[in-house]
Amino acid sequence: MKIMVTGGAGFIGSAVCRHLIGETAHSVVNLDKLTYSANLDSLKPIANSDRYLFVKYDIADTERVLDILRAERVDAILHLAAESHVDRSIAGPAAFVHSNVVGTFALLEAARLYFEELPEERRERFRFHHVSTDEVYGDLPFDGGIFREDTPYRPSSPYAASKAASDHFALAWHHTYGLPVIVSNCSNNFGPRQFPEKLIPRMIVAALAEKPLPVYGDGANVRDWIHVEDHVRALVAVLTRGRVGERYNIGARNERSNLAVVEMLCAALDRKRPRAGGRPHADLITFVADRRGHDLRYAIDPGKVEAEMGWRPQRDFEKALDETVAWYIANEDWWRPLTGRTAGEGSHGI
Repeated sequence: MKIMVTGGAGFIGSAVCRHLIGETAHSVVNLDKLTYSANLDSLKPIANSDRYLFVKYDIADTERVLDILRAERVDAILHLAAESHVDRSIAGPAAFVHSNVVGTFALLEAARLYFEELPEERRERFRFHHVSTDEVYGDLPFDGGIFREDTPYRPSSPYAASKAASDHFALAWHHTYGLPVIVSNCSNNFGPRQFPEKLIPRMIVAALAEKPLPVYGDGANVRDWIHVEDHVRALVAVLTRGRVGERYNIGARNERSNLAVVEMLCAALDRKRPRAGGRPHADLITFVADRRGHDLRYAIDPGKVEAEMGWRPQRDFEKALDETVAWYIANEDWWRPLTGRTAGEGSHGI
């Protein structure tokens, strides 16, 4: 297939593009407007492939996107373009409404118009995969519960509310117009090349600079983590084998408190980049005022995607976290130019 990936210069999007070009026979049209967190350096390994095309444009321009879909004869859309940083959404929610709600609406309209023009055979194959977050479900108590596909939406932050709205728009375009939409909701991603405003890379970068490691509240808030490579494999499986009109939760059953994750990062840094004088990096941990509306706990049940597609996460959390620390130590030239664009501790991102 020829797959349009929106937001393909972001963390997850670039991993999707590299996987599609490096591990499959599919072609990629990467549509990204290159906002602050985009990084074309993440796409250097595939930039010269004859199956890869980058187009700098905003998904909010329906007519232009429709022109690209027609010109490139796209077979599927994997929609990852989104504002995703919770702290930024609290400070400035308007950008999240524009990108995540208005942008998704405009893209859906371009996809609908394009889909209606396709001959029957190509209509049967066409897919619109809308990628979302577990944060649309709100939060869970510490002592139980798990997010399933039928969990009611209860978003807490402006970011989560904007993604919830875009999920509803995507499925409405399926039910009303017959657009072959699939929605997936993922847990917290981590791995190399993640923009350093998110929790794991931000803590690594701060620790390497001997700066404080700010942890919200008492650090007890729990997140469910998945390595980006495992998420990417699940996304491709859902796009190519998922049932139209369905939702799929994607997670790896790696629940950890924020404090536990930061302590694991500190331990890895102690082994790989000891501090002067031998002091532990954990000494840099500081507790700061909690985030407004901070969700207590996320936990994903990925049983549906596992049962229908045979997908399983392959990356061990602790080993992959250790490898992620090693990557940031070895690739300062990738993240150093980005550190001036960060805006506080992040909780999750697409």
